[in-house]
Amino acid sequence: MKKILLLLTVFLNLFQVTHAQDTRYFEMRIYTAHEGKRNDLIKRFQDHTLKLFEKNGIENVAYFIPTDENNNTLTFILAYPDQASRDILWNKFANDPEWQAAYKASEANGPLVAKVEQVFMQIAPELNPEIIRWQHQGKRIFELRTYYMYPGKTENINARFRDYTRELFQKHGMTNVMYWYTVEKDGSQPKLVYLLAHKSEKAAKKSFDKFRKDPVWIMVRDKSEETGPIVEKLTSVYLKPLPFSPIK
Repeated sequence: MKKILLLLTVFLNLFQVTHAQDTRYFEMRIYTAHEGKRNDLIKRFQDHTLKLFEKNGIENVAYFIPTDENNNTLTFILAYPDQASRDILWNKFANDPEWQAAYKASEANGPLVAKVEQVFMQIAPELNPEIIRWQHQGKRIFELRTYYMYPGKTENINARFRDYTRELFQKHGMTNVMYWYTVEKDGSQPKLVYLLAHKSEKAAKKSFDKFRKDPVWIMVRDKSEETGPIVEKLTSVYLKPLPFSPIK
């Protein structure tokens, strides 16, 4: 009976997230660890930081490290109830005596983080899949893709993904996980950021090869770019989830 109630609660939560307007404000942080310090950084997250984020009202969404062993970063995504609460909750966390003690103890032999990058994001409401895939679905890797659009082309990329691209990804074995638009401090045009899941890096490359050769995609791409190209630049990085990542 308890299992049934738990499953029902999870379903209702997913239903609410899916069908209600998602007003959460997301922050992606990319930490470059000092040489030889990433394992210590991961341990600090596992032992202290995640629970202290939650204690202070910050939602843990995902934690990743790159599949590229030469890339010494840790990428994680947090969510706040809304944009207005971000600084309030972050400052609450930063000033938590428990966090300050854990931070000080973890850096007794030197700092762990050499560089911090931040990206603020909001949900792309028309692009997120019908069910946000929080559940563990077996071993898989993720691909974080960022699109830089030409000026005035945000609606074009949104329409292309909404009407065609996501379904074609799914057709060729890729799982749509989450889609966001960035919130730029200077008010400039947002970027499209999204997560795909793949069975492996090899499977990802194979899926994209099939996708690019799909006649439907070629037709859609050409039609959508009749008035000029949409995407100026894109970046892609393959990531593997850490054991404590909510999304994995």
